[in-house]
Amino acid sequence: MHAAGESDKRVVPTKCPNKEAEEIPEASAEGKEGRRLTKRNSNEDRTHRTPSRTECVPGLERVRAAARRDKKQQFTALLHHVSVDLLRASYEALNKSAAPGVDGVTWQQYGEGVEERIRDLHVRIHRGSYRAQPSKRKYIDKEDGRQRPLGIAALEDKIAQQAVVTVLNQVYEEDFLGFSYGFRPGRSQHNALDALTVGITRKKVNWILDADIRGFFDNMDHEWLMKFVEYRIADPRILRLIQKWMKAGVSEEGQWQDSRVGTPQGAVASPMLANLYLHYTFDLWANQWREQKAQGDMIVVRYADDIVLGFEHRGEAAAFLKQMGERLREFGLELHPEKTRLIEFGRFAAQDRARRGEGKPETFNFLGFTHLCGKNQKGGWFQVKRKTIKKRMRSKLRAVKQELGKRIHEKVTVTGKWLKSVVLGYFNYHAVPGNMKALRAFRREVGRLWLQMLRRRSQRHRMTWKRFVQLLIQYLPSPRILHPYPEVRFDAKYSR
Repeated sequence: MHAAGESDKRVVPTKCPNKEAEEIPEASAEGKEGRRLTKRNSNEDRTHRTPSRTECVPGLERVRAAARRDKKQQFTALLHHVSVDLLRASYEALNKSAAPGVDGVTWQQYGEGVEERIRDLHVRIHRGSYRAQPSKRKYIDKEDGRQRPLGIAALEDKIAQQAVVTVLNQVYEEDFLGFSYGFRPGRSQHNALDALTVGITRKKVNWILDADIRGFFDNMDHEWLMKFVEYRIADPRILRLIQKWMKAGVSEEGQWQDSRVGTPQGAVASPMLANLYLHYTFDLWANQWREQKAQGDMIVVRYADDIVLGFEHRGEAAAFLKQMGERLREFGLELHPEKTRLIEFGRFAAQDRARRGEGKPETFNFLGFTHLCGKNQKGGWFQVKRKTIKKRMRSKLRAVKQELGKRIHEKVTVTGKWLKSVVLGYFNYHAVPGNMKALRAFRREVGRLWLQMLRRRSQRHRMTWKRFVQLLIQYLPSPRILHPYPEVRFDAKYSR
């Protein structure tokens, strides 16, 4: 399929229903990226959990085995896997505190008589009478002051999408490449961060291409997306479900709007569809470019639409950037001209730039961290340093300040427990080696905001510093590194 970027020769995939299939060994992520296959334990579980942590449904292991065995096979019978049990598990896996969609139904409300509701949904899906409702438009503030549109689906749509995604993941997890990390079972943001750091330090990377796709989720072409889906999925009932979700539109302040391009951010199916779109428009093409055109080392790490690439030679990086822009335009996408940058970065960047009198190497941001060229304290070897993005920290602290203002008359113990959960959650993500200074700063600022709020509560009984220190010790955990060094976790996941 030419659109997939695999080759210019068009191959018509074989159509066959997902019958019994033999289990064959799974190709590792490294193997898909052109690296040496890793050794695995013979009894290792080959079935990943879905993002919802629902267990693999009986029968889906055969779908996965068939997808693994024949990369061109089309699946003509998949909807029967969307069973009552899978729909129930999909309901249980949803975020219980999520805002309701246009139907106004919360997770708890749907739970009243959930068995009857689930069985009725199952019947409508299989009869073809199920109708998708428009997504409720909501906006959240971005770091640059703009707003990002989100689409909140109705609860039944979330359940149906989660169930279908669980089924389709069995096929696409055998197709997606190793450098794709976003919203995939068994993969996390820290796995992507680890792979990037390890790639920069172990490969001959001298240039970093930080690529940003302008409004990716809002500009996915529906026609191209359905072509990509049909390359593997030939069950007309599954295809109709996906089309219903894409054509449902959005509701903003009670007004319905058509959606001819894009997929709502926040919809359960959007991450999988986005990965599928970029798999054919970018991943296969980039992997082919690396294998056929790159003369030096080249690394790729993609988390959803956040893409970072490393190159040994500047000329190859510039050529790739030019061709990447042309490639994306074929599918209705474009690179953001201001946010896409090619910078000198790597083990020799500091000394090369110093020799030319150009100052320190530039930095780049990826998944919440600013990446810098540095050296370890012991041997002075090159090391990728990672610090919390300052804008992210300021944004989080503003949100904490606003919430504290709402809790000004709340009991100190209740506010303290809430702040403890906030700080712990922040540390759970940002507590990576080398980021201790930022962790201390965050805890210190949260404490300062809390003290300001407590002192505004009463002029007669002013909070003393001695009393407040006791509250800090009791409720705000001290910062400590929670994540291992990137190469340690990476080597454990992909043992050599």
